[in-house]
Amino acid sequence: MDAGLIRSWVEGWVVSRGAAEPVGEPWGFTVDVGLSGHVTRHVLVDADEALVRKLTETATAPGTWLKVFLPEPTVAPWVAPGWRFHDDGFLMSAPLMPVAAPARDGYHVRTWTRGGVTRVLVVDEGGAFAARGQVAVPGPGRTAVFDQIETSVDHRRKGLGSLVMRTLGNVAADGGSSDAVLGATEEGRALYEFLGWRTHGPLTSLVRDVSPS
Repeated sequence: MDAGLIRSWVEGWVVSRGAAEPVGEPWGFTVDVGLSGHVTRHVLVDADEALVRKLTETATAPGTWLKVFLPEPTVAPWVAPGWRFHDDGFLMSAPLMPVAAPARDGYHVRTWTRGGVTRVLVVDEGGAFAARGQVAVPGPGRTAVFDQIETSVDHRRKGLGSLVMRTLGNVAADGGSSDAVLGATEEGRALYEFLGWRTHGPLTSLVRDVSPS
């Protein structure tokens, strides 16, 4: 996995989530997130068995997360007790250029920007939530990070996910970004590949819940 791509994702993700600045480590980054179930995350840029074993044996505070760019079956034998795998993910990227993003009949699109993050909200005629997403750019012309892409189960297969992604892409491109990166779920990956995003590799997540018995 390209280390520069991972750095771009981390630096934009912390802006998107309002997390602390990433702290460089010999093996990657540590980020304080500050949520009860997501206190701190360690991003392992170049993980191996020794590193995963060491961190899962020593970073034992509940709410600690690890992000590893290897498949879950590879990582699983290295993990100490007390950790669980979260949803499988993938790191993806795409070039950015302005594209048409017409509104869908029966829906309204709202956008706003605050603190370096632009949010897109799609609601139906009654004002009910239909879809959302956000994009963060850590500095002018930097790689944009797409995040929190979601479509309500009641409004899927209506092109709303594509609408959100294209709207976010236009915002980032207008701001000077030429490329973007995101961490995708298995479900979201199909949509992003349809829109021209490239999968670079797995993004495996582990979370520390409780001390092993």
